[in-house]
Amino acid sequence: MNSTKFYIDQHGCAKNQTDGEILITYLTQAGFVLTLNANEADFIIVNSCGFINSAKKESIDAIYSIKANYPDARIILAGCLAERYSQMLYDSMPELDGIFGNGDLSKIVAFMKQLEQEKRVVKTYEQTGVCYASRSVLYNFKGSAFVKITEGCSNHCSFCAIPLIRGEVRSRSIKDVIEEIEELLVQGVYEINLIGQDLAVFEEGLANLLREISKLEGDFIVRPLYIHPDHFTLDIAEVISSDKRFVPYFDIPFQSGDDGIIKAMNRTGSFEQYVKLISDIRKILPDFVLRTTFLTGFPGESEKAAENTRTFLRTIEPVWSGCFPYSREEDTPAYNMKPRVPAKTAQKRAAILEEIQSEITEKQLKKYIGQEVKVLVEEVIPADPETVEDTSEGLAIGRAWFQAPEVDGCVVIRFDSDSKSQTDSVKCGNIIKVKILNVTGVDLDARYVSLEKKFTAESKVQFINQ
Repeated sequence: MNSTKFYIDQHGCAKNQTDGEILITYLTQAGFVLTLNANEADFIIVNSCGFINSAKKESIDAIYSIKANYPDARIILAGCLAERYSQMLYDSMPELDGIFGNGDLSKIVAFMKQLEQEKRVVKTYEQTGVCYASRSVLYNFKGSAFVKITEGCSNHCSFCAIPLIRGEVRSRSIKDVIEEIEELLVQGVYEINLIGQDLAVFEEGLANLLREISKLEGDFIVRPLYIHPDHFTLDIAEVISSDKRFVPYFDIPFQSGDDGIIKAMNRTGSFEQYVKLISDIRKILPDFVLRTTFLTGFPGESEKAAENTRTFLRTIEPVWSGCFPYSREEDTPAYNMKPRVPAKTAQKRAAILEEIQSEITEKQLKKYIGQEVKVLVEEVIPADPETVEDTSEGLAIGRAWFQAPEVDGCVVIRFDSDSKSQTDSVKCGNIIKVKILNVTGVDLDARYVSLEKKFTAESKVQFINQ
């Protein structure tokens, strides 16, 4: 029996996370042993991100750090960075024993067996289909999972390297997605987060998929993430409104609010069209929560264009938004676009957007004060008698429906730790009802009210928060 141990160092987005979980499935089914202690590992797989420069640097730094801290382990670079720069990294980084792309993930077993026999191996595979497998490990807090329904992207935004890394868009079948969700529900998952580069281009129709999910029985919630604004159709919102288990939360990355920059990004919308889209969604879903993303310093972005984006942000008032300065990616159309915006200017504009968003987020979150909402408990914080005067007040961290995993704020839950019923209720994976008391930055303070649902699982799945 194979006793070779491997450890996965995860980087990047939720889509890359699911790839890491799939790699674990293939490897453990073949007899390799997953360890959560890097010191024990024979192989350390760095599941990398290659989207923008800061993400690339993070993954490269991880390789050097792992080599220094675990000199006896063999290092494999997987994920987006490995896919995009496989041969270059193989030639320039002797620290790497193996490079494995993100194409056909099922090839990981053959790759590992070859690497056990050879000094160094580099492999990338054709980008076809959507890789998925029955996952025994989820890099989420208990009760939550990501389900990838599409792979690749055909939008070809001028700044984005995703089509170069993951290929053109392709979709799973509704049947396959439903089967995976059914399996996850049996494993105790309450929160299903649908992911892909652009869910709106799901081949059989996102609204149709949601209708089929609605036929499933059980107490769970579904959150569709990542929908390109040019492809969002209102039937998606209408289906969401038809089932209370579908949360009215969308991640729609607008990137800019200036018509000229939007066009230069190879997008078809405009300030006016995007404002109308949000208005139309809110007519169907009055409680709709918007998360979006902005990119500052895109080539040709004038101060007037930057101000237009600020106006757009203030107009649509998303509950959440992220912002990052433009990263010049080779082989993308924007790489040679001019005039270029100085990095310091792009960073300054990003900081201004973040400041505006902070004010909007606080305003939007205050709407929940006084409400009772369901929360998925993620962590229970043990009391420290040396720093906490009142050890009878327990603390836990969770998320409500309007908070997506990892990217949004959280709910800080206070409960009576002297009460057995409350301590039994406030446990990881349980769904509890809380009353929102206050807003602190991007987080909410709340008090325990009642237990709504206990975490139960009919089969074993390991939840890991790395």
